[in-house]
Amino acid sequence: MDVIIGQLATGLSSGSILLLAALGLSLTFGQMGVINMAHGEFIMAGCYTAYVIQQFVAASGAGLAISLVAGFVVGGILGVILEVLLIRRLYARPLDTLLVTFGVGLILQQVARDIWGAPAVNVEVPEFLRGNMVLLGASVPYTRVFIFLLAVACVAALMAAMRFTPMGRRIRAVTLNRDLAESSGINSRRSDLTTFFIGSGLAGVAGVALTLIGSTSPTIGQSYLIDAFLVVVVGGLGQLRGAVIAAFALGILNSFFEYSTTASVAKVLVFVTIIVFLQIRPQGLFAVKTRSLA
Repeated sequence: MDVIIGQLATGLSSGSILLLAALGLSLTFGQMGVINMAHGEFIMAGCYTAYVIQQFVAASGAGLAISLVAGFVVGGILGVILEVLLIRRLYARPLDTLLVTFGVGLILQQVARDIWGAPAVNVEVPEFLRGNMVLLGASVPYTRVFIFLLAVACVAALMAAMRFTPMGRRIRAVTLNRDLAESSGINSRRSDLTTFFIGSGLAGVAGVALTLIGSTSPTIGQSYLIDAFLVVVVGGLGQLRGAVIAAFALGILNSFFEYSTTASVAKVLVFVTIIVFLQIRPQGLFAVKTRSLA
């Protein structure tokens, strides 16, 4: 029983990381149909933001809180710059956004290498997150528990913002029907910019969270980008609740596969499971009519 609890806890923590990486991606694709291949580099920017802040603030709860806020702002600003300079001109050409953002991602990786070098760097984990907690007989690292709670908090905050704030209602209106929203007086371009800031900011938060469980390198974002896209596709394009279910389901599935096989075989089995699922339900868990699917 403790083995099942342990693998379940590992799967939930892995799913939390996937969810943090996929939240912003799902948000921006749902509204604008942008295939943002630079999303992984926004995650990387969040990692290095935590590393830089560590040089000035000792590893502590306050330092982590500052890093999370700064990671969100840095990721958001990078997203806004990308949207204003490039993406805004390519909204009707989704495949071009893929190529352009892929190139931007490569440039950001090289910038990171020029500034911090190619070798990986580490961010010190705060004292209160070191060690393990015992959960129903299974040992679970505090860092994994914190990342799970952080993912839950981000989802709750995002859903509350979408449901109860004027900004969220404008974003939902543009996502459901851009033309009708514009005819109702909603500035869809401003809504796009806000969505890109939030989505990219969430990638920065994901990056800060990743520094709690591993080293930071210029290519760290690429390690999670493909899995994040899989979460978005399985959950349904632009569907936050679908992304939540898909992230945790894939994390738990990978955890149990990995326990009985190896990490490489588990990854293959997860891919096969996704392919079989998409053959049965190609629209993902949930589907909504967006501009990209209209």
